[in-house]
Amino acid sequence: MNPKITVALAPMEGVVDPIIREVFSLIGGYDLMFTEFIRVTQNLNPDKVFYKFCPELKNGGKTFYGTPVTVQLLGSDHSAMVDNAAKALELGSHGIDINFGCPAKTVNRHDGGAALLKDPQRVGRLLEELLRQLPCSSGVSAKIRLGFEDTKLLPDLAQILKSLPLKHLTVHARTKLQGYKPPAHWIEIKNYFSGFSYPVFANGDIWSFEDWKKCFQVTECAHFALGRGAFANPALGQQIKLNNPRALSWNEFTESLLPLFYQKSHEYRDHHYALCRLKQWLKFLGRNYTEADVAFSKIKTLKSFAPPADFWNTL
Repeated sequence: MNPKITVALAPMEGVVDPIIREVFSLIGGYDLMFTEFIRVTQNLNPDKVFYKFCPELKNGGKTFYGTPVTVQLLGSDHSAMVDNAAKALELGSHGIDINFGCPAKTVNRHDGGAALLKDPQRVGRLLEELLRQLPCSSGVSAKIRLGFEDTKLLPDLAQILKSLPLKHLTVHARTKLQGYKPPAHWIEIKNYFSGFSYPVFANGDIWSFEDWKKCFQVTECAHFALGRGAFANPALGQQIKLNNPRALSWNEFTESLLPLFYQKSHEYRDHHYALCRLKQWLKFLGRNYTEADVAFSKIKTLKSFAPPADFWNTL
């Protein structure tokens, strides 16, 4: 057991929806989770938006299996961000996470996500305003990248963040321009984010237990945020926490996890949504399970789908 290691399920738009959070909470190994980002413009989002992205708010801000969930906000308008953060906290979010890492062009064009990394002072001012306006116990955290086009501003960004009393910080070890192209530059986390008074989560290219060990050695971090690697290997959190590389068997997927995932996705939206999400997950699982590739080939051309009771046994 690694009692001092903290593992988070990283926020990923279009991937880590409430259903994945519930399933991964059941699997175990994840100490905290985040919502997909909620876009903040100049207005206060209605309650239904928060409940859509984070139905766990109706359960004390935790998944059915007890994992705390933090609402993540994306925006740049100070007043609106404060108002939406306050609303999320009022509804039961376990802290507030601010997205400074999204590389999507549409988001960046509208002055959100990684676009703010072009000016570290703007990042600092927004976080300072949230820290000033929200209750001290709120717990404001942030997710960043190493920069926008390059890392020239990283020293300034790191110094600004180090001076703030954040709950924690997640660092995706690439710039916006690098997107998700390997490798992640873990050494920059050690170079610029060591010695912080609060936890720093290393993020990026942790696909396996072996990757985690390398990241641990390079960054010397005790906190890790798993994104695409967890989606491809759902037991990765448990492997890290237990210091044991045992993976889930394919039978565990077909007997419980995939049926549960599909059923809950259908209840959350409809069969079409559930089918699209199932295809997406199987594609990721194919990285580690040949059976997932075979299963994907069976359903990839389907446009609609209502699985018979014995369907999962055929995968």
